[in-house]
Amino acid sequence: MAADTRTDNASELNPFCNLTKALEQFKMPGMSTNAFVDARRKDIEALVAANKVAFEALQALAVTQSDMLTEAMQSMKESAKGAMADNTDGGDMTKHAEAAQQAWRKMLTDMKQLAETVQKAQFEAVSGLTERARASIGEMTGLAYRT
Repeated sequence: MAADTRTDNASELNPFCNLTKALEQFKMPGMSTNAFVDARRKDIEALVAANKVAFEALQALAVTQSDMLTEAMQSMKESAKGAMADNTDGGDMTKHAEAAQQAWRKMLTDMKQLAETVQKAQFEAVSGLTERARASIGEMTGLAYRT
């Protein structure tokens, strides 16, 4: 029977615990390894938050695009039905040209909405990372000048 190589020790699964142990080997006077590890943990939390914002934005974008596609297909179906009916009645195609122009304008408006959604998500993600970077610089400065 093979030996079980899994471990139930939570500290071995925690990368920050391993980092703390590694940094303790290189103790520097006036530098707290716990503070350093806590700062890196906050960095990772900021990255996770930025990824969450980006993921939620992509989900919203996919739903919006799906709704737009469904609406466009429904509109095309109705337009085709109308064109076929007018063709058999000898009607004029002016109203279908107007419908096509309206569909084009709607598509441009929808594309603008999508672009604004993406831009907003990018701004939120980057601003969170920027805020964390500023805090990290302050923390590192504080670590360097502790005595």
